[in-house]
Amino acid sequence: MGRDEPLPSMADLIRRRTRAGFVGRGAERAAFRHNLGLSPRDERHRFLFHVHGNAGVGKTFLVRELEQVAQECGAHTVYVDEAAGSVPEAMAVISAHLGRRGHRFRDLDRMLVTHRERRHEAEAASVATQEPDQDGPSTASVLAARAGLAGIGLLPGAGALTQIVDPERLAEGADRVRAGLSARLRSQDDVQLVLSPESVLTPVLLRELAEAAATVPWIVLFLDTYERTGAFLDAWLRQVTTGDRYGGALPGNVVVVTAGQHPADPGRWGGLADFVVDMPLGPFTETEARGLLADRGVVAEPVVDEVLRLSGGLPVLVSTLAESRPADPADVGDPSSTAVERFLKWEPDPVRRATALACALPRRLDADVFRAVVDCGEEEAAGLFAWLRGLPFVSDRGDRVQYHDVVRAPMLRLQRHHSPRGWARRHSRLAAEFGRWREEAEAEAAAGADGTWADEAWRALRLAESYHLLCAAPRSALPVVLRDLVDACGRGDMPALRWTQVLADAGQDTDVPAVADWGRELLAALADGGVVEVLGRLLSRAELDASGRAAARTVRGDALRDGGAYERALAELDQAVALDPGLARARCARALAHAESGDHTAAVRDLDRAHELAPDDARTISLRGEYHRILGHHAQAVADLDRGIELDPARDFAWASRGATYSRLGRYEEALADLNRALEINPDYAWALARRARVRRALGQPRLQLADLDRAVALKPESAWMACERGDALRGAGRHEDAVADYDHAVGLDAGYASAYASRGVSHRELGRPGPALADLDRALALNPGYPWALCQRSDLHSRLGDPARALADASRAVELRPGDAGIRTLRGRALCGLGRYADARRELDLALELDPRSPEALCVRARALFELGLPDEALADVGRAAGPDGPAAASAGALVRLADVVDELAPWRSGRAGGALAPLLSRLSAAGRRTGPSPAPSE
Repeated sequence: MGRDEPLPSMADLIRRRTRAGFVGRGAERAAFRHNLGLSPRDERHRFLFHVHGNAGVGKTFLVRELEQVAQECGAHTVYVDEAAGSVPEAMAVISAHLGRRGHRFRDLDRMLVTHRERRHEAEAASVATQEPDQDGPSTASVLAARAGLAGIGLLPGAGALTQIVDPERLAEGADRVRAGLSARLRSQDDVQLVLSPESVLTPVLLRELAEAAATVPWIVLFLDTYERTGAFLDAWLRQVTTGDRYGGALPGNVVVVTAGQHPADPGRWGGLADFVVDMPLGPFTETEARGLLADRGVVAEPVVDEVLRLSGGLPVLVSTLAESRPADPADVGDPSSTAVERFLKWEPDPVRRATALACALPRRLDADVFRAVVDCGEEEAAGLFAWLRGLPFVSDRGDRVQYHDVVRAPMLRLQRHHSPRGWARRHSRLAAEFGRWREEAEAEAAAGADGTWADEAWRALRLAESYHLLCAAPRSALPVVLRDLVDACGRGDMPALRWTQVLADAGQDTDVPAVADWGRELLAALADGGVVEVLGRLLSRAELDASGRAAARTVRGDALRDGGAYERALAELDQAVALDPGLARARCARALAHAESGDHTAAVRDLDRAHELAPDDARTISLRGEYHRILGHHAQAVADLDRGIELDPARDFAWASRGATYSRLGRYEEALADLNRALEINPDYAWALARRARVRRALGQPRLQLADLDRAVALKPESAWMACERGDALRGAGRHEDAVADYDHAVGLDAGYASAYASRGVSHRELGRPGPALADLDRALALNPGYPWALCQRSDLHSRLGDPARALADASRAVELRPGDAGIRTLRGRALCGLGRYADARRELDLALELDPRSPEALCVRARALFELGLPDEALADVGRAAGPDGPAAASAGALVRLADVVDELAPWRSGRAGGALAPLLSRLSAAGRRTGPSPAPSE
């Protein structure tokens, strides 16, 4: 080496020697290199390579070789394996690997941090906000997103969620589902980030990946162990390849290499056959195997023949058997010897041999696990661990190592058969060690239920402990692990998958049919029906005690509720409560199911009992306060939300809900203060912004109202409800064209959103478009026949179009729905006047004025009826009450504006005494701009 030549690093030397020893797979390497020599625009260029074959055929070795080839061609590369357990985790690996090459994915990294935080908070913050019938969209899109989301981000078995959704409840409860999701987390963005992370994160990844790709010739993504990662990556990869879902696709100079045991799914990739290279790998050909042996110095023909016979050409076995360079067939081993003896025959050091065997026991090792397995000094342990990491059948994953399945399986069988008691003892020791680490994690975790199961690190330790317990004493450990699976299901599909997989792995490794059967059955159940099906199997077959069955039915009911299958959810939760009346979680879950199905009274009853069981639980009492608000129990709502805030001042939902309650009470300054506080805690809380906008409207702050709604729409551009809220504000400001644009957007997002149609109809009416106005109001009432506000607006439109009979029919139906509403009774009185039924109109207006004695509209309409009935003195008295300087019409410009059309109806009596009485009112109307003012928003 020359004096000026830099000394290569140890890692560089390892890579060079490893590559120098790579033999075979020449055709695959050549095809891959040739592809990187083609322009992405060349029709011969391929964007995806799928390497597949049985365990031990050398898929990972080939992938690593292809990675080196890619780097030689100027590519920046990413390597992802089963250490990534979800699409967001795979995105994190992509960001980390490319970040080391200078490509900073700042926005993605920030959102990934938020995703992890919100996912941990999801259960604790799952308070279901319910809006009145017209407050949110009546859309099936929420459930579709959520079911897709189960299919989205909740990984394998996700499509199962769509199978548990009750179609009838979908249609009836879509409004409530969206509102419930909005309230459980801090914002709709948080809901999407937890339940459908791919839909939020993927566009950001694609944008930042495109920026990175623009600076290099190629980016190559290597997705290894695809038999595991493909369960959640494959559908997503198809979508980012074709741009089917996320509004974009991978850049053209990105190449993807997948490597797994199974061929590509023809149903998913068949249509892209011209863009995919299929690379099936089998055992080495004899030529390839001989080449590897020759590279290792094994050339004696009898020895080569023996290695070929024993290995069957499986690359990992050929490499292992060649490692010690046997010089004689006897050195290769007796053909009847075990596979383990073949792997370790040429290792003379008994300590190393014992270490290799012992380290097969844990499924994965790091330095801590290694020290728990191998009883030796610190210095010796470091040397042994370094030696172990260099073995050909050990995959080094950076912070951990893992045996190749082909090698680990016979090693486990050898130890289990050779010394059953030693096998049990060693697994018990490992279980105890993982248990100790788990208890340390519990002590460090935050207080509360989420301090354990919500902690991924804790779950990983518990999972490893469970595996070793099953291996040490499968029959006694099985009930414990099945009970743990109930709690794992409560954390979602991915934890459930990991627990079912550990049952399958332990069953195979211990050769205990009872455990293996459970693993296979539950894996199939998870794929078929998600956690709902898994919990159903546990309830029907596992010997859970009453507490365990109550927990299982609680989790199952909650999953059914998430899918909108409310009747089934309530049936499960009823049984949970019957099994364990003191289970507060079951009461809370049933309260959510009642609320999302529209029965807030029943929800409050359940929360009353949950509060008795857990009086200091901030979530329970805050949720009860919200439901009291929805029911109009404002005093109880404020009391509960006061206590919720006292218990947890950082709970933004409680502040926002109390602010909404104060708004309903007309205490707008207090409402504003609370909503401001909620937004200080969570500036991106779109629901609080929308509520604050309503307070701004009440306080006469239209500019600030629209500013809040603009921000809310920016936060939730795909929210139909938010677009409609802003449309209502624009309509209230007389900006009807702008309002129509927002309503168009809302119904484009949710074709079943009755409020958006009704509001758009009103704006069309005010713009002088009676045809579109009537069509929209008809559509709103077809979607929601019991929608009083839309009935009133259509009644008014019929009156304007000269159809008092239809106007009366709509107003009468609205009165049936809300008999205590003075405004609706006034509208019916006007319709009766239009039909000349003045005596009936007078009676209706008398009722309206009993409900609201100071209603200027009711006074003026009754004045008209009284004039027509020949009672001018009484009519003038009503006009005087409405028009006088101290009358109700003097209260606000808005009240004056709403009287404009009513006063027009008194035109025949403006001469004489009536004219004198009307003059003050007409003067103030002229000063107010003489325009028809905004109708109240539908939700009000």
